[in-house]
Amino acid sequence: MEDELFAQVYALLAEEGKKRPRRGRKQYRDVLILAVYFWAVVHDRPTSWACQRKHWPARWHWLSLPSQPTMSRRLRSLAVVQLLMAVMERLRQVHLPGTPADPLAHRLDSRPLVVGGFSKDREARRGYATGGTARGYKSFELCGTAVVPDQLLLGALKLADALGAAELLQRSVCHGYVLADATHDINDLHALARSQGVQLLTPRKVPGSGLGHCRHDPGRLRSIALLEDPSDFGRELFRLREPIERHFGNCSSFGGGLQPLPSWVRTPQRVVRWVWAKVILNGLRICINKALAA
Repeated sequence: MEDELFAQVYALLAEEGKKRPRRGRKQYRDVLILAVYFWAVVHDRPTSWACQRKHWPARWHWLSLPSQPTMSRRLRSLAVVQLLMAVMERLRQVHLPGTPADPLAHRLDSRPLVVGGFSKDREARRGYATGGTARGYKSFELCGTAVVPDQLLLGALKLADALGAAELLQRSVCHGYVLADATHDINDLHALARSQGVQLLTPRKVPGSGLGHCRHDPGRLRSIALLEDPSDFGRELFRLREPIERHFGNCSSFGGGLQPLPSWVRTPQRVVRWVWAKVILNGLRICINKALAA
């Protein structure tokens, strides 16, 4: 599966690379830099491993491999980052079979990306993760019907879900409903969603309880009414959120998927690049399994 994924991602990189002007006289093209990086990512190895010829099968020996310092420098360049973003945007145009390109509801959630307790990464702040507190980062995702998230944001593990969701909503152009869990049931977030033209639908932490004496945003009152009134419309609509849980699980359940961050993926810049690459690989895996053209 890893070799098939790499062949797909290399073809996609080459297609997107042809659309971009070649700037300067560089020994290694941006496409090659990202190809070597993806070879490391798909095999869950550091880039230094991918820079060694012995770790490549014979059919890829025609590629000229840069050194590890060259990889480190070029991966930080704007041109390479833009090419990675272009590949992600290309996959955002590929939608799951039988689903609309502009769905009625988008799904919002986050996942912890934990590092070891003795990591020297100063940006990996302590926050809540599954089973207690830990150090690391958090990936916030807003998903529609594309094979990759519509919006993706990396933050510190201590960043509240509602704050990460607010940033995603400000970036998005979605319509209709946004479905999220109870950690997003905050008046300010409901107000922001309403100002963006969407209805945030979140269950309360204690459904059926009183509302107290504070003023509540009309968007929050509407969310409560949809989920707690006798009508089944809101509850049936909220069931559309379930695919995001499967998305997180499936993204980690194959060779080359997004597992816990390895020891060489530290600091925000490296973590963002690693997560983006894993999300792209998962999108390509979906395309392969469902016979979709990327």
